[in-house]
Amino acid sequence: MLARRPRDPLQALRRRGQELKLQVDSLVTESQLTGALEPSKRRDIYQRCIQLKQAVDENKNALQKLNKADEAAPVGNYEQRKEEEHSLLEKLACQLQELAVGISKKDTLKVEAHSDKEEDDTTEEDEEEETEETGGEEEESEGDEEGKQEQASPEEAETVTYIALGDFAAQQAGDLTFKKGDILRIVEKKPDGWWLAKDAEGVEGLIPRTYLEPYNKEDKLESSEDSEEGGEEDGEEDVEVVDETADGAQVKQRTDSHWSAVRKAISEQINTVDVLATMGAIPAGFRPSTLSQLLDEAGNQFRASYFLQPELTTSQLAFRDLMWDAKAGTIMSRPSRVSLILTLWSCKMIPLPGTSIQVLSRHIRLCLSDGSKVLSNIHTVRAVWQPKKPKTWTFSPQVTGILPCLLDGDCFIRSNSSTPDLGILFELGISYIRNSTGERGELSCGWVFLKLFDASGVPIPAKTYELFLNGGTPYEKGVEVDPSVSRRAQGSVFRQMISVRRQPQLLVKLRSLNRRSRAMLSLLPETLVGSMCSAHLLIFYRQILGDVLLRDRTSLQSADLISHPVLATFPLLLEQPDVMDALRSSWAEKESTLKRAEKRDKELLKAEFLLVYHDCVLPLLHSTLLPPFRWAEEETEAARWKAIADFLKQSRENEGSLKALLSPDGVHKPFDLSEQTYDFLGEIRKNSG
Repeated sequence: MLARRPRDPLQALRRRGQELKLQVDSLVTESQLTGALEPSKRRDIYQRCIQLKQAVDENKNALQKLNKADEAAPVGNYEQRKEEEHSLLEKLACQLQELAVGISKKDTLKVEAHSDKEEDDTTEEDEEEETEETGGEEEESEGDEEGKQEQASPEEAETVTYIALGDFAAQQAGDLTFKKGDILRIVEKKPDGWWLAKDAEGVEGLIPRTYLEPYNKEDKLESSEDSEEGGEEDGEEDVEVVDETADGAQVKQRTDSHWSAVRKAISEQINTVDVLATMGAIPAGFRPSTLSQLLDEAGNQFRASYFLQPELTTSQLAFRDLMWDAKAGTIMSRPSRVSLILTLWSCKMIPLPGTSIQVLSRHIRLCLSDGSKVLSNIHTVRAVWQPKKPKTWTFSPQVTGILPCLLDGDCFIRSNSSTPDLGILFELGISYIRNSTGERGELSCGWVFLKLFDASGVPIPAKTYELFLNGGTPYEKGVEVDPSVSRRAQGSVFRQMISVRRQPQLLVKLRSLNRRSRAMLSLLPETLVGSMCSAHLLIFYRQILGDVLLRDRTSLQSADLISHPVLATFPLLLEQPDVMDALRSSWAEKESTLKRAEKRDKELLKAEFLLVYHDCVLPLLHSTLLPPFRWAEEETEAARWKAIADFLKQSRENEGSLKALLSPDGVHKPFDLSEQTYDFLGEIRKNSG
């Protein structure tokens, strides 16, 4: 016999909502004592959080399916009451989510402290057994030493020794600056990932957890002994390999050392991400962003400003990818194995995060890879998102006018790598802020790897590709972005066909180059990924670089500093896309005033470009009215856009920026010699083999 349907379903759901609210309030009150409760009690509260969250979700789903026609009698303000109940359930879900995350963090910290204590206890027991076996005077002397250690231990009991994996410069007051290889003692492990530490000189400050790994003195002694004995076996995480292409063996830096360090850092963040996924705040396949970690951890090694610089030959006596063409009077074009245009169309069926997370930016990070290492700079394109289609991201190909180059979906891809597994790694990401704690971060919403050559070494055809996204990180296999889609597909073939269309996917188009585009891109470095809308500005920089380093330098063996503000500051624009947009807009205005014959004069164009750069970019870079660039901060981005727009408007009205520069109202940063000098030995790339 079927269960009888309640006569007033909305009223019944509202009563159920009030019952759940009372249970949640009781649980929150009880959880305030979790610091003094036993672990079993905290686990019980955590389980009740999960159960209550499921009950809230069930009530929410039932509410969404409810219609006004289901009521036995007319109900006044039906939609308003339904919306109020939905808001209440959303609030309860957020409370339960934050409560579970807080309990799990406390348990994680206590487990780490307990494991450290167990290790100390086991070492003390081993020492006691040894002293019992030796006996006599040794027992007394060791007992005295243990007593001294016990007296000194209370202050150092909670400190743990770690080694720094890389250099870190203090970002604000209270941070601790350290170098790679420094030994640091951790005083306090804070749940936000910034730990309180002391260096060898006793200076105390906050440091990021991702730069550290546990320091084991015995392991270091063993590794040093092995190196002295001339061991030839390399571990999986060795930092250096030997390049045998030169006459003498040369040591070079391996990019996968950063990859393994980032992989280790991400694995330590996954515990918190798993908790968020369990509570429904994010889909199960979301992870901390791998490519974002590489950009943050590896300095400028994966940034476009690094790949834009000339590369030295193996002998380091000449430039490998910057050569002079005496006949043409400019730099020589450099064909590469891969040279194409990639158009980003859209992303479909991307699952949404929960309401407790505010999304600041939706974007794609892409780079060249062989499936295990990053082989180029990491390029970022921001997506356009509309609330009417919440699961669809779109892009803006062929950016023109004042539209930001950060939105340019047309990207050029260049690489001269000979690896047969060369391809493009795409990672969809969101920058977010948690509403409750204000914590910022970046999550990967899925990734996919598109190989550019088939098994026989033939390039894949230029066409549109529909790529299904993988969940997890690029070194995880078999993880789905949203496993619930596959679970719903179980059953008939028709359901399985529908589920395929519901899988998260990325639409891209590969385009071959025409003669003009190929000639233009061949003036760029052999390996680079960037926006098509700013490619002509990069070419100007490379041509000016060739003039200064190859044509005008008094001696090719001279390594003196070069006075040239454009060469010294242009790489900064690749990390500040809004200033690049200002240069692009100013140059387009200037170019529109030139005659056809003037546009064919390369020397005239370079001279005009230098004037525009000095008139537009240099004042902006050193203006105090321009806030420092910060990724995915809406207020900062808006303030920078306003400052740039006001400056360009004044320059147009005054026919240049000279009046603004000489005005007593203008304030600029103190002069620094680095604004004028280009140190090409400090900027160039070493040969990568």
